[in-house]
Amino acid sequence: MITKEQIDHIAHLCKLNFTEEEKKRAIDEFNVILKEVEVLNQIDLENVKVTLDVNKHTQRFREDTVRDSLSKEEVLENTVEKQYGYFKLLKIVE
Repeated sequence: MITKEQIDHIAHLCKLNFTEEEKKRAIDEFNVILKEVEVLNQIDLENVKVTLDVNKHTQRFREDTVRDSLSKEEVLENTVEKQYGYFKLLKIVE
């Protein structure tokens, strides 16, 4: 069984704020999931053959070939913003 403290801990790690009603709902939903997992844990797998491959298809890769690549100028031609010869991106980390 999952507890309110565990939900609070998960919320803290995820930087989420839950109302008391949302916490209760999360506890109920997690407990339903855990009960289902417990049912799966009770299945006897003693004589079940291990499956390593889901299908027998082999992956076919193309040959690597060396060829000319685009110049830096060509690559930066269609960018919205560039700075010092590189792509300029918005800051996404605070």
